[in-house]
Amino acid sequence: MKSRVRFLAVLASLSFVSLSIHAQAHDGHLPQSDGVIKKIDAAAGKVSIAHGEIANLKMPPMTMTFKAKNPEVLKGWKEGDKVRFRAAEVKGDLTVVSIEAAK
Repeated sequence: MKSRVRFLAVLASLSFVSLSIHAQAHDGHLPQSDGVIKKIDAAAGKVSIAHGEIANLKMPPMTMTFKAKNPEVLKGWKEGDKVRFRAAEVKGDLTVVSIEAAK
């Protein structure tokens, strides 16, 4: 009986961690980072951004190419635009999940 209770407690803990990670992946729960668009490959759905720190990815400032979660978010942007964006690791790919003009 005790082993069954322990098993259920561990299972509940793992479920909570899984839900927490899933919730963090929603756009609004990710921190925004500042950057400058360096290159857009609309056909491939990718954007290169020179950016500051991306805290949730533990990434220091650098220039990085990201996949766009939805290639539609890349429309209207050009090289040199200053942006604020949210990025996450989605299915193993570093991905821009939202992007807006820097204020």
